[in-house]
Amino acid sequence: MSRSAHPAGPRYADVLPEGHYTAPPADLNALDAKVWSRTVDRDGDGVVTVGGIPVTRLAEEFGTPAYFLDESDFRARCRAWRDAFGADADVFYAGKAFLSRAVVRWLHEEGLNLDVCSAGELATALAAGMPAERIALHGNNKSAEEITRAVEAGVGRIVLDSFQEIVRVAHIAERLGKRQRVQIRVTVGVEAHTHEFIATAHEDQKFGLALAGGQAAEAVRRALKLDGLELVGIHSHIGSQIFDTSGFEVAAHRVVGLLKEVRDEHGVELPEIDLGGGLGIAYTSDDDPREPQEIATALREIVTRECATAGLAVPRISVEPGRAIVGPTAFTLYEVGTVKELPGLRTYVSVDGGMSDNIRTALYDAEYTVALVSRTSTAAPMLSRVVGKHCESGDIVVRDAFLPADVAPGDLLAVPATGAYCRSMASNYNHALRPPVVAVADGAARVIVRRETEEDLLRLDVG
Repeated sequence: MSRSAHPAGPRYADVLPEGHYTAPPADLNALDAKVWSRTVDRDGDGVVTVGGIPVTRLAEEFGTPAYFLDESDFRARCRAWRDAFGADADVFYAGKAFLSRAVVRWLHEEGLNLDVCSAGELATALAAGMPAERIALHGNNKSAEEITRAVEAGVGRIVLDSFQEIVRVAHIAERLGKRQRVQIRVTVGVEAHTHEFIATAHEDQKFGLALAGGQAAEAVRRALKLDGLELVGIHSHIGSQIFDTSGFEVAAHRVVGLLKEVRDEHGVELPEIDLGGGLGIAYTSDDDPREPQEIATALREIVTRECATAGLAVPRISVEPGRAIVGPTAFTLYEVGTVKELPGLRTYVSVDGGMSDNIRTALYDAEYTVALVSRTSTAAPMLSRVVGKHCESGDIVVRDAFLPADVAPGDLLAVPATGAYCRSMASNYNHALRPPVVAVADGAARVIVRRETEEDLLRLDVG
């Protein structure tokens, strides 16, 4: 279906910042497979479908805004990562990207492990039946209560992040009569080419113990002396939204160098090395992420080569994809409320969500794409900014995009690649109700995280 075009706003991107779109796409109705989940398509009426269900029907049943998660795509990506690394490596899904009990069950069924970084994430994992030995606990400031819960549950590893935490975990484990498997997180001086707020391996940041200056080596010395700890490896993480493995190569070289120092000083070869996560996904057509098999092959080659040079046995490799699994599998569905043209600049298209359901644009200057999904259109492309309904000028969902010039109130827009961090970082700003997460697969849809209600808000407000 298509409405006839009305007079359009600005059509060309000569006002866009460098690095953004410079011209409208050839076909505004096309859906780039790189940024949409695998079962997304358009039906004969031009309505976008996911799992065989039209978004118009989904909007009627579940309302907007809402996150729609392609379950079959999620599971397929889990299997791709599992198969790429094989039985002699570990894939830990990074729960901070998005976690729910349904997701935990899918991870368990598809053979992945789970990385958590809070008591709430741990509680969700355990409630959904993830075996504790397949859980890792992260975090730079774990409380005694969180550590106690993790040790009592029997988590497979705790990643130590400071000198104080080495002692804290050891004392708790000894008090509970256990010996806790741990890794030490090190900062290797590699800064991924990414936004400064999500680059994590350079020394001037809160995570880990630096190789430079000997902090990491001293952490190893202390951990090996404590009866409550079983030091099994070294952990490194170099950033987020990474598209090449060159940073991992430098990181692996330096981590293996530490393993060699440990062997030479203590006569111990640590059996594990965790290279973290941070692999990128396609938010726009300009992004070019690597496939899991390509990543696995590259990381194995890097670690094997570095260990051969150092005269070490190749340790068991772990990786922690979160965004790379769940990010591409979901989109956020919105309804257009108002359309406001600014002559000579752009048209502002306001939707019924915003920064409360996707803070990443405001926080990281993240780029997304957007599509008209309730119909097709033959109207001319219109330079647009998709914004939310919150009382903030920075409440932007998609900063620069082309939409059909006939976009109007009541139309449905969808923003792809919102599976990671959007629901996890969602808020009640302006007392907005956080949207539901709806899993879609094989023609069926079900709520896995329900929409918040006004009763939920008032229940917490004790007056």
